[in-house]
Amino acid sequence: MFLNNTLLVLLGIVISQTSFGNTVQHNDSTAKKKVVFILVDGIAADMLEKAKTPNLDAIATVGHYSKAYVGGKKAGYSETPTISAVGYNSMLTGTWANKHNVWGNSIKNPNYNYPTIFRILKDNHPQKQTAIFSTWLDNRTKLIGEDLAATDHIKMDYAFDGFELDTINFPHDKQRQYIKNIDEKVAQEAARYIKEEGPDLSWVYLEFSDDMGHGFGDSPQLYNAIEFEDALVGNIWKAVVEREKTFNEEWLVIITTDHGRSSEDGKGHGGQSDRERSTWIVTNAKNTNSYFKTQTPAIIDIMPTIQRFMHLNIPTHVGYEIDGIPFIGKVDVANLEATKTPNKQLKLRWKCISNPTKKATVLISPTNNHAKGGVDKYTAVGEVTIGDEEFIVPTVTKSNLYKIVLKAQNNTINTWMLKN
Repeated sequence: MFLNNTLLVLLGIVISQTSFGNTVQHNDSTAKKKVVFILVDGIAADMLEKAKTPNLDAIATVGHYSKAYVGGKKAGYSETPTISAVGYNSMLTGTWANKHNVWGNSIKNPNYNYPTIFRILKDNHPQKQTAIFSTWLDNRTKLIGEDLAATDHIKMDYAFDGFELDTINFPHDKQRQYIKNIDEKVAQEAARYIKEEGPDLSWVYLEFSDDMGHGFGDSPQLYNAIEFEDALVGNIWKAVVEREKTFNEEWLVIITTDHGRSSEDGKGHGGQSDRERSTWIVTNAKNTNSYFKTQTPAIIDIMPTIQRFMHLNIPTHVGYEIDGIPFIGKVDVANLEATKTPNKQLKLRWKCISNPTKKATVLISPTNNHAKGGVDKYTAVGEVTIGDEEFIVPTVTKSNLYKIVLKAQNNTINTWMLKN
């Protein structure tokens, strides 16, 4: 159950919301930056808020909690199925399915031209250590794409996964208790390894809550599963707290889910109903920005948030593709959309969330070479004042696709306009 920060202050719990620019700040600026992000499967925001989650509450008290969403733009070019692996890859790449090309749990043909946060880390710092603790092997082998030519043969430095394939130690039962047991094993190892080894970037994936949703829907079984997962997250959080006490390290912790659940009974997901799209983010970050506090963040925002926290450089042409917005540090603009005017001009709208007098540049490309491993040529078509929140684009080269970028001082956002 989550209380907002205003109420916590009234109750006498002081919450620090000081902003220090582009990154979460630590008392010692030399502290090594470490990240663990945890995905607990299949919990709609209303379910989380009803459940007893003392550990997630404690993390949110240090940082913040927000409702969030998955599914891309409903009925738009980026509409994305509210399916598990699809959500995982949106989190890893900061893009929707129209780019990363994962449309279901079979993960048939991921487009690795949209790199995961692990590839970005390794491109910046090959020596930094990565880890994955997962109740599903495909997260490493297919989504991260370990040792594939298309991912430059990325290799996780430590992997603790694949136990769902071990039917001797984890015999499969209809009640899915074997998944519960695997979740516990995975989380225990994550807590141990983080406490003892302190990898730079870790992903923990827990599945049991989704299984209980599919099996029982809105039910005591599901709420018990949420409370069980909360306890596992608590052990990982304790390991992080211990690392920060013992070593000169600053940790960013982010916990989220991949999709909500069907409105009628909570058993299904995959569609675009409000409840299926409804998720949440819990973080220990104290300087969440105005975007996080006044807008509804999305699962795609996790990747650029980690990138900003860890000071990772991204090539410009890759940055233009990222759909997410960092929820720490300064941000100027959000929610870019393009429509056609009656005289067939492009009209852009966005949300200003910074000083309205700031300037930004509008860039357009009529190609999508990036999807095939190439680079698109962008042309600057105008400078705007971000407080105007709209702009009519002058005549541009005719194309079936326009990729549009709004480049402001503190962040860049993008959208597409398709002929049909």
